[in-house]
Amino acid sequence: MNPAMNTAASAVAPSKTRSRYALVGAGHRAQMYIDAISRRFADNAELLAWTDTNPGRLDFYDELMAARGTESPARYQPTQLPAMIKDLDIDTVVVTSPDFTHAEVIETCLRAGADVVVEKPLTIDAAGCARIAEAVRATGRQVTVTFNYRYSPRNSALKEVVASGQIGTVTSVNFEWVLDTVHGADYFRRWHREKAKSGGLLIHKASHHFDLVNWWIDDQPNRVYASGGLRFYGAANARKRGLGERPERGTGDAPRTDPFAMDLREDERLRRLYLDNEHHDGYLRDRDVFADGITIEDNLAVVVDYAGGPTLNYSLNAHSPWEGYRVAINGTEGRAELEVVERGAADEGAKVLDPSATAEFGDQGRIRPRGERLLVQPHWQQAREVPIADFGGAHGGGDDMLLGDLFGNANSRAHDPLGRPAGYLDGVRSIAVGIAGNRSLETGQPVFISELLGESGF
Repeated sequence: MNPAMNTAASAVAPSKTRSRYALVGAGHRAQMYIDAISRRFADNAELLAWTDTNPGRLDFYDELMAARGTESPARYQPTQLPAMIKDLDIDTVVVTSPDFTHAEVIETCLRAGADVVVEKPLTIDAAGCARIAEAVRATGRQVTVTFNYRYSPRNSALKEVVASGQIGTVTSVNFEWVLDTVHGADYFRRWHREKAKSGGLLIHKASHHFDLVNWWIDDQPNRVYASGGLRFYGAANARKRGLGERPERGTGDAPRTDPFAMDLREDERLRRLYLDNEHHDGYLRDRDVFADGITIEDNLAVVVDYAGGPTLNYSLNAHSPWEGYRVAINGTEGRAELEVVERGAADEGAKVLDPSATAEFGDQGRIRPRGERLLVQPHWQQAREVPIADFGGAHGGGDDMLLGDLFGNANSRAHDPLGRPAGYLDGVRSIAVGIAGNRSLETGQPVFISELLGESGF
């Protein structure tokens, strides 16, 4: 047994009947997977080991497991991934570490003999794509990317409309996504604000959206032209608007009057995961969104040509007063339109308003009602609304369906007519648009994906 493991974990032994998992990265996102493996799918899966660069976050999850009466997984150092996989005969490693670490972690796990389940994005640049592609070819191991938006019933309903031929052959797609000043601002507080760590919103966030388009129209992106910039957040924009001197971070003893400030003490889980563990690595989770050092964009527009002929017009705004998206898919036989309001408004304290509220909201008028609507309109006909199922839970039950594919019945993927489970190539194609978009932002020129990524998966 590896001496780096904690003493409690030394009693853990691999099961002969359940799939054996390990976890890399114990931040906020990790809990969804920890809960799924150790609770809902405990009959099919077991979490045997985990690692993080910050031991305090592993302490947090150790306490969580203890409170549930569950033995903690073995603890390894991040540099001991091959030993972890070998010692405990790990089948699959779940990767929820920061984006810029994905390529190295995935390659290491594949070459050590484990499959990988990774949070999107697959990686952040062309070099990372090449590194993962070579490891996949050399090992034959499997990489699964967790695109939970595919499983959302509204997105699945649009996929069914397009796949059924109701609008004919797709000719173009218009896609607008807006992040509000609760969700959008948060990318500018944490490590995502540095493009070298996240690839910017074109990769970290928009890879979800580009994957949806790739999946909806069953096509591959070919050429990309992007435009955008940092136009709202950041120190220069704050000075233009006369915001004055600002604190380095949101957590502090001064009265909270700034709706863009996050005080980690107001959320017990964030306090324990991040504020209480800053002394281990110096990571600040609550930095000012109007500070220097932000290298990502908050307004983006992209034109994407697809191999099969369609064109995508995509835009992203990260400082909207409401959150949601609008997509229209045009075809030779008609048009499909999906509109989603995920959050109707955010109040001045950066707290979420009741998303179902429709009452008067002061002098601002009525709150935008939360909801979703899918319309299909063939040529020469009236539009009709397509019913959208709601199974409850996050993303209309989509998260639960994703977790079932990951950790439940191993045969479920073969029986999904919509092809929602996403593999390595889907992960590459989703970030290919963002990688090419970032190059286009640098050069001001359109970029062919094949010239940028070579044989990394296309």
